[in-house]
Amino acid sequence: MTSAGQRLLVLLTLLCISGAAESKRNFKCPSGCACSKETIICVGPAHMPRTIPSDINSLSMVNGSIPEITEGMFALMPSLQLLLLNANSLTTIKDDAFSGLPHLEYLFIEGNKIETITKNALRGLRDLTHLSLANNKMSFLPRDLFFDLDSLLELDLRGNSFQCSCENKWLMTWLKNTNATVSDVFCAGSSEMKGKRLRDLPIPPGECMSTDFVRHQSIPIQSMSADIFSFKEDIYVAMAAPNTNSCVVMEWDHIEMNFRKFDNITGKSVVGCKSVLIDNHVLIIVTQLFGGSHVYKFDDQQNKFTKFQTIEVVNISKPNDIEVFQMDGDWYFVIVDSSKAGLSTLYKWIDQPDRNETGFNSYQFLHEWFRDTDAEFVQVDGKSYLILASRSQSPVIYLWNKSSLKFILHGEIQNVEDVVAVKAFREDGELYLATTCYIGDSKILKVGQQAVHGGAGSAVSRSDGPPAVLLQGQTLPRPRQRLLLYTDLPLGRGDQNLSQVQGHLRAIASVLYSCHHRPQEFHLLLQLQGQIHGF
Repeated sequence: MTSAGQRLLVLLTLLCISGAAESKRNFKCPSGCACSKETIICVGPAHMPRTIPSDINSLSMVNGSIPEITEGMFALMPSLQLLLLNANSLTTIKDDAFSGLPHLEYLFIEGNKIETITKNALRGLRDLTHLSLANNKMSFLPRDLFFDLDSLLELDLRGNSFQCSCENKWLMTWLKNTNATVSDVFCAGSSEMKGKRLRDLPIPPGECMSTDFVRHQSIPIQSMSADIFSFKEDIYVAMAAPNTNSCVVMEWDHIEMNFRKFDNITGKSVVGCKSVLIDNHVLIIVTQLFGGSHVYKFDDQQNKFTKFQTIEVVNISKPNDIEVFQMDGDWYFVIVDSSKAGLSTLYKWIDQPDRNETGFNSYQFLHEWFRDTDAEFVQVDGKSYLILASRSQSPVIYLWNKSSLKFILHGEIQNVEDVVAVKAFREDGELYLATTCYIGDSKILKVGQQAVHGGAGSAVSRSDGPPAVLLQGQTLPRPRQRLLLYTDLPLGRGDQNLSQVQGHLRAIASVLYSCHHRPQEFHLLLQLQGQIHGF
């Protein structure tokens, strides 16, 4: 480098240093605060100071009147290592309150009025070593609150009135198993339990049922659909992953009690994977935005899925869903098309080896000029119905005509427009429809047993079939998932921890379309159904 170049480099370096120093000098310490190069201490704040350098590593706000900690409240201070919020008026800590603080090690929130902490309030604090929530008004903590705290060494929960009940069962278990040093946590409530340590209680008296969903496994796959199926006493899940151009098939590990990778069906912009078992053969229907759609068959010798058939998709422009069902011993599936230029199409399984015809053939084209998003097959009183949900329109109902062996338009479900997905389920012998909407509330509909003869309040526009009656008050918040799929799982082989479970284990797979805080993932949630002794 020439001498002139060296002088220029030195000059630029001095300018950078001078600019940084000037930035420090221009920083105005907020009113009521004491500031140093790396530390800010504020007494009596009513809100978060607006002018705080991003490179400080210690912030204390005490004796203030801040009411709650909201999402990303400290995200503009990524270098924080210590955060102290003692003796404020805090009552609530919301989800992702400390997002953007990857280096935070010490968090003290003592002497407040906190009654509620949301489940994901501490998400992302993987470097946190010391946490104090002492002297608040908490009676229980949400399940898995400490899930992300991989580095936690000390936890202080003193001065809270924890209930020794079902809600804190998970906390009792966590206290017995954690490697962190935890202050003594005592029971409140009845005289029988008051003053006893949570970690010392084997089982609270009485019996109750836990109905919480617990995150069991997360698979980092951006999926458009998920389908759980069983074959030869094993459980599988097939996920459509368009970003990786594949249909990922995973197998349940009965020892590890997790899904593990089994096979990978490659394609082009895969948007749907749906399984069907026909005559001891496992088939997976794979729909794609490009390159056509295909049926894959499991090959026992190769222990993988191989291409079995190319599906005729002349009228399919934008596949969005696959629905598989059986009627009168015959197998069918519908590819739902979400383009106005396409047609949702019904396919039927044909098995005529002597004519070299084995596979699915197109059987019926459904309505034109509809942007269908989802299909659901239901049977009521010996009749077969196909419900098609469409963008910006009410779901329509098709009825299977046993004379023509075709689906005919039967009616529509009124007052529930813009339904993008429908899922049927039964409870105590009653049939319900869960509808997912992008605009407005999602709803649960109950299928009635009496015919409706028009008039105000009718849910179905035709009078010759079972109506869908809206259950009063049964609305659901706008979901992030498109649909729910479920299956019953047997207890794991050799598993001792679930020996007290009476009933069965149900796995529910939900497909996340959007997640504001972390990459999209397919989540497996496990729910214990049945009675668990002691809880």
